[in-house]
Amino acid sequence: MIRHLVLFKLNEGVAKDDPRAQAAAAGFDGLDRQIPELLEWQCGWNVSPRDVAYDYALNSLFADQDALKAYATHPAHVAVAEQWRAIATLVVADFEV
Repeated sequence: MIRHLVLFKLNEGVAKDDPRAQAAAAGFDGLDRQIPELLEWQCGWNVSPRDVAYDYALNSLFADQDALKAYATHPAHVAVAEQWRAIATLVVADFEV
């Protein structure tokens, strides 16, 4: 199993209530119903007030590397990833569980 974590930091001048940020977050809604390789799917806005905190987080689970690759290239994921890349920087960690 592969745990896939992504943290998003909104770019300067982009706030959580920005329509682009809201659209990007909404793009993740239901992605788990569109991509069968997603075994677990959690995402949401950060609630921590700490300066080092990122703004949005994604936590997902895949059976293996092939399933993760299928997710990464799925058109629904590609579309929402493009929205996020336009407004945020991100960090990714994938690890075996």
